[in-house]
Amino acid sequence: MDYQLVIKFWRKSLADEAFLAAIEGKLKEALGDAVELEGYDVSPKEINLFMLTADPRHAFRRAKDVLDGLGVLNGVSAAHRLVGGTRFTSIWPLRATRKFRLP
Repeated sequence: MDYQLVIKFWRKSLADEAFLAAIEGKLKEALGDAVELEGYDVSPKEINLFMLTADPRHAFRRAKDVLDGLGVLNGVSAAHRLVGGTRFTSIWPLRATRKFRLP
């Protein structure tokens, strides 16, 4: 798995942090062996979920269905980079207005 996919949840779009356990389980179910969940980090403004995958665009398309079903897709941004890399390629929202960064 050559890529790290990062899904960023903006805190103001989430009811509470209990959401993380639910989303992690649903993503594992939907993505199966296509990704390896690495974990997440939490800051006052955002929660970043990290996963490894061979095909980040395909993995996000599948994850997007889960996020949409949970009603949180509009509060999410996503990007990928090569494992060990520093430069992100934004994949959601389609017309990102700001550069994807980690805290």
